[in-house]
Amino acid sequence: MTQKTKVSIIGGSGFLSAELLRNLLSRDDVELQRVSSKDHIGQTLGQVHRSFYGLSDIVLEDIPPSECVENADIVFLAMPHIITAKVAMELFETDVRIIDLSGDFRLKQLDDYTRVYAPEHPCPERLGSFVYGMPELYSEQIKTAKHVANPGCFATCIAASLLPLAKAGQLSDKNVRLVALTGSSGSGVHPQAGNHHTIRSNNIKAYKVFNHQHEPEIVQTLGAAGANNVSLDFVPVSAPLTRGMMSIAQIDAPEDISEDELREQYEAYYADFPLITVLPKGMTPEVVAVKNTLRIEIGLDIKTDPATGRRTLCSIAALDNLIKGGAGQAIQNFNLMTGHDNAYQLQDPGMWP
Repeated sequence: MTQKTKVSIIGGSGFLSAELLRNLLSRDDVELQRVSSKDHIGQTLGQVHRSFYGLSDIVLEDIPPSECVENADIVFLAMPHIITAKVAMELFETDVRIIDLSGDFRLKQLDDYTRVYAPEHPCPERLGSFVYGMPELYSEQIKTAKHVANPGCFATCIAASLLPLAKAGQLSDKNVRLVALTGSSGSGVHPQAGNHHTIRSNNIKAYKVFNHQHEPEIVQTLGAAGANNVSLDFVPVSAPLTRGMMSIAQIDAPEDISEDELREQYEAYYADFPLITVLPKGMTPEVVAVKNTLRIEIGLDIKTDPATGRRTLCSIAALDNLIKGGAGQAIQNFNLMTGHDNAYQLQDPGMWP
């Protein structure tokens, strides 16, 4: 008989929780204990997330965090920042292992947090104590971690497109010019003036130009991989998609390396990560190819300017912002924490088109 890992979710009504449940409810090695929420109290999972109707009799409960995690081995925290940190503070003295999907514990420096998230952190002494949940960088540490901070969507997409360069020392002292587009689901389940259907359905707009909250997270991640003194010019863009994300990064190309050699470098870095595909020359990433999956596509091109001889590298990545950019990556971390390969039960292809 398969030994089951007992799991609870705190913050069960959002889009990320729906993605967590899509995986957890189908697994024979998971026993879902409780799902707590401040919304839709007393309704079943299927009444809130309609694709699960009839699959579970668990109801959303408004209960204290300590009660929600009673007997649980692992808890997923799927709430906004600040709220999450306050909930986590009630769990630190328990035995439950935490996978946090908010931004509260991703950053190591308090100055970074107060600059992009909130004027204060509820428990600043805990910054730096969570393992950053990017398997492509920290898989060994995640396996034994008690507390894991799941990466942000933009941070995952952009960092994945640049990690092999950082590891090779080819990003140090470089400026990265970034444009990244994201779907509306990244803004969460509650509609806001700038992201409801009427505004987004036939529209593209830049927002938080040079001031997105994931920027210090990206710099921190690339620095941990080996990029010293890297800087970003990051322009996020709201796209008329429900889900999906693409990042386009341009930098001065490393000297004395061809496009083929660069592609081999990327393939070697991601050799142990079957969910990441480095595309051959002539193919570029497409959101529809990775939507509804944990896959990332990466495309690489180098241009030499005929007038100046200047070489520019363009690295493009595409992923599903709710899956690899959110809850699916949390499941990868869950897999590592429970003794599985990071891609365990996560290799289903997407739907085309």
